[in-house]
Amino acid sequence: MPDNKITMTSSRPYLVRAFNEWILDNDCTPYIVVDAGIQGVQVPTEHVANGQIVLNVCPGAVRGLVVGNSALEFSARFGGVPMQVFIPLQAVLAIYAKENGEGMVFGSEPGSPDPDGTSDSEGSRQSGQEERPSGRPTLKVVK
Repeated sequence: MPDNKITMTSSRPYLVRAFNEWILDNDCTPYIVVDAGIQGVQVPTEHVANGQIVLNVCPGAVRGLVVGNSALEFSARFGGVPMQVFIPLQAVLAIYAKENGEGMVFGSEPGSPDPDGTSDSEGSRQSGQEERPSGRPTLKVVK
C-alpha cells in the first residue's frame, strides 16, 4: 500500500442523498436537522430553536430539492410565505425518517472543518485532547 495519503471529498453529500432516497423508498418522511449558526445557512429564523432547525424535505413539502456536493437547497413555504432555503452541507447534523427515527447523525469528518470553523486537529487541541498517534489502529476488549 502506498505511503502517500489520498485526500477524498466529504462523504456527507453522498450519505444525505442516499438516506433521503432510502427514507422516501420506504414511504417515510425525510427530516433534516440543521445547525442554523453555520455561516451561509439561509433558513427561516423564526423557526430556529436552540440554534437548530428541523426541516421536512419530502417532495410534497419542498420544490426543487438539490443536494449538491457543497450545499443543499430548495424552495418552500413557511407560514404561507415562499422562501429559498440554502444550507451548506457541513451544517446538516442529521437526516432521519419522521415516522420511526431511522437515519443518520453526522459527526465531523477528517480534514473537513468542524461546524465551529476549526479543523479536526485544531479542535482536538483546543479542547485539551491529545492528537492521536499515526500508525496502525489498535482495538482493546472492554468488559
